[in-house]
Amino acid sequence: MKEGEFSGALLASNITSTHPAAFLLVGIPGLEQLHVWISIPFCFAYTLGLLGNLTLLFNIRADTALHEPMCLFLAMLAATDLVLSSTTLPKMLTIFWFRDQEINLYACLVQMFFLHSFSTMESAVLLAMAFDRYVAICKPLHYITILTGPLITKTGLAAVTQAVTLMTTPPFLLRRFHYCRGPVIAHCYCEHVGVVRLACGDIRFNNIHGIAVAMFIVVLDLLFVVLSYIFILRAVLQLASREAHYKAFGTCVSHMGAILSTYTPVVICSVIHRVARWAAPHVHIFLAIFYLLFSPIVNPIYGVKTKQIRDHNAGDWQKELCFTVKLNTHLAQDLEKWKEEMWQEMKELWAQLLPHANKVSSQIRGKMCELKQPLALYANL
Repeated sequence: MKEGEFSGALLASNITSTHPAAFLLVGIPGLEQLHVWISIPFCFAYTLGLLGNLTLLFNIRADTALHEPMCLFLAMLAATDLVLSSTTLPKMLTIFWFRDQEINLYACLVQMFFLHSFSTMESAVLLAMAFDRYVAICKPLHYITILTGPLITKTGLAAVTQAVTLMTTPPFLLRRFHYCRGPVIAHCYCEHVGVVRLACGDIRFNNIHGIAVAMFIVVLDLLFVVLSYIFILRAVLQLASREAHYKAFGTCVSHMGAILSTYTPVVICSVIHRVARWAAPHVHIFLAIFYLLFSPIVNPIYGVKTKQIRDHNAGDWQKELCFTVKLNTHLAQDLEKWKEEMWQEMKELWAQLLPHANKVSSQIRGKMCELKQPLALYANL
């Protein structure tokens, strides 16, 4: 082989090796022997969240009385949680159960896009729910005129547009990088930081983009949520009675629970990343998985606590109870009718048998009289 051909082949080999067609997901580093046992609570939590959110979506879709702003925002949150957990958990379980660690480069980038974009959507939906509670408590007379159906639709479209716009760039940039640090990702799924660490070249734009998005989404959305609740708290404290205070705060329970279940794992994970750098890698991974699983589990619970959905479920229970009572009443009436019909048939049958019984009885008495005389003669002998 000539020198030029050899150098060309070597260059092609280096490009192929630094631009892998697939990555390897380790799972949870250091706990590979426990993957099967760790997967059990993860699988249970995923199934629970899946059933809870699907049930919530079905109830809201089936009953037009639940097509109110707060319930529609809860439906958006449930759909977001379903996509978030379903994007990562199935692949994670295949790693734990079958050691299927390989993931295609494009599949990895698609997973990363859905993960980060739907996390952004979730933050936007929580902000919209905070605005809904602000209008409901601070401007109750204008609630129906402000939070109309078109406004809710535009809010959902704005959340999707924002997420897609912000999260489309990183996968395309990562597609162009070479990965000289190997194809092994020390995580259960593809996330931006884990993939960027393997890239060689200038990754400053990716780092700046990640920090900017985190500041814009998490900090700004959370800031507006806090401000809305400051206004809500001020409006509630101006109410006259304590009962009114409890009632006003009761309308915010589902939203406050959703906020805590979403932002608490994010804040804890960020603090540990910045402060406790000495923590083992599996601690960070467990917190990341906790973020993906905790919110889909608890959000349907807070959804059930929403007054409209709670009243809807109570109405369904009352309907089932009324149906059961009516069914038992009809069964009792049918049983009583059957008893009367049977008694009537027995009376008719007895009326038909009675003449024959009298005839047989008279015949038996005649025969007995005929036998009296021979018996008397036999007795005298």
